[in-house]
Amino acid sequence: MPLRRKTSKAGKSGSHGKSPSNSSPTSEDMLLSDLQANLQKIRQTLGNSTDIGIREIPFGESGETSIALLYTDGLADQNIIYESVMKTVAHMAKAAGQQNQESPIVSDGNRLLEEISLYNQEIKTVNDYKTLFHALLSGDTVVLINGSVQGLIAGTKGWKDRGVTETSAENVVRGPREAFSEALRTNTSMIRRKIKDPNLWLETMQIGRVTQTDVGMMYINGIANSEIVQEVRDRLKRIDVDSVLESGYIEEFIQDTTFTPFPTIYNSERPDVIAAELLEGKIAILVDGTPFVLIVPALLMSFLHASEDYYQRWDISSFLRILRYLSIFISLLGPSLYIAITTFHQEMLPTQLLFGLAAQREQIPFPAFVEALLMEVTFEILREAGVRLPKNIGSAISIVGTLVIGQAAVEAGIISAAMVIVVAITAISSFVLPAFNMSIAFRMLRFPLMALAGSFGLFGIFVGIMALVLHLCSLRSFGVPYTTPFAPLIPVDQKDTILRLPHWLLATRPRLISKTNQTRRPGNPPKKSRNEN
Repeated sequence: MPLRRKTSKAGKSGSHGKSPSNSSPTSEDMLLSDLQANLQKIRQTLGNSTDIGIREIPFGESGETSIALLYTDGLADQNIIYESVMKTVAHMAKAAGQQNQESPIVSDGNRLLEEISLYNQEIKTVNDYKTLFHALLSGDTVVLINGSVQGLIAGTKGWKDRGVTETSAENVVRGPREAFSEALRTNTSMIRRKIKDPNLWLETMQIGRVTQTDVGMMYINGIANSEIVQEVRDRLKRIDVDSVLESGYIEEFIQDTTFTPFPTIYNSERPDVIAAELLEGKIAILVDGTPFVLIVPALLMSFLHASEDYYQRWDISSFLRILRYLSIFISLLGPSLYIAITTFHQEMLPTQLLFGLAAQREQIPFPAFVEALLMEVTFEILREAGVRLPKNIGSAISIVGTLVIGQAAVEAGIISAAMVIVVAITAISSFVLPAFNMSIAFRMLRFPLMALAGSFGLFGIFVGIMALVLHLCSLRSFGVPYTTPFAPLIPVDQKDTILRLPHWLLATRPRLISKTNQTRRPGNPPKKSRNEN
């Protein structure tokens, strides 16, 4: 399946290629040999910020040569600075003073590089201010030497983060309960704990003119499609924006289609979910500062499946999937079918049920569509209020508010009791979807389908469903059809769609995602021992 080249959004804003932060430094940006001139420019650029630590150490007996250590308080680990950098510099300064001579490191820094690298594995050189400021404001320590136009960067990141905690956005029934944190390096290490393969590659870049946010692209070489990997890389490099504060920024810039309620990029805060997606040939995009990791390409089936489907037995997982699809049907079409049947197709109802509904609606001043619209809007307001309220009272307010308002509306003759039941079942069914952003899409589509049902009955619902299916078939995620493996129909991939077959039958990866390495294991059932016969 050929990939469709991205030319909008990120391509428009960054048509010149890479962002200015990736441009080569000019002569004015290069470090000077005069240490005091370098320090003066650094202080001036940073506005003499009080959290920037600058410590000068005299070097040699006369003290005319000095070394400066620069770090950001709160981002750099003071213990690492002292053990791997400061003690080494102080020891070499003392040795040079005892020898009554200046050390050769004043000219090129090679000896200091060798000494510090014995205690710190993250060592590299720097010769321009742009790289210096990025390292300094990222938590690293910069070592500048008087008389040298080259400095050293020592990895000393050590800021406080939330650490590894239990998932909050994705509830876990069975499986690992750990979740990603806001630290990029912590997140990459959690994925490598799951996949100990040297072919798990990580590419890191900085996106954002002002924030200079670290963004990582992770994939398994040999399993991921090289064309999709290159497409993801190109779209990320075309992003030209001043800030990236969350992975949602990246999502909007690289998605294929903007005007659609359906998400075309999957996200999760669970390392086991991301590892499973990587093993299918997909690509993970990690953004520093957020626990939500993006996965591309994303298919419709990805949002309808839960990670617990692969931790339970295959028959239990298949039953739960069927129940989930039924809930999706109710969530999308529940109020619409009620409106259409009670308004245009009363002959479809049993006589006793029809008389009961007619008796309930005898005193209702509004048609069924207005009834459903009032209840749906009210419930959406209560649900959003429950999310924004403090956790201690959020759930209580939403439940009590729904009960009180529903009961009062029925007693006041504004809403029928049957409508309250339909809206309540619809709302409960919408919570069954594992992906929150897909649940929002179905909640949004519920309203135009209700309008079609109130205007044209079941015919309007069928027209709306046909338009919805056509729209889904037109969507792509990084060149892969969104409705794969149903459209186009791929029989070999049907083993993990509506039903989930046993693991020993899941021998191949999705055909349109991983083209180079599609085999997980030979598709033969495990042999039984003699005791089982």
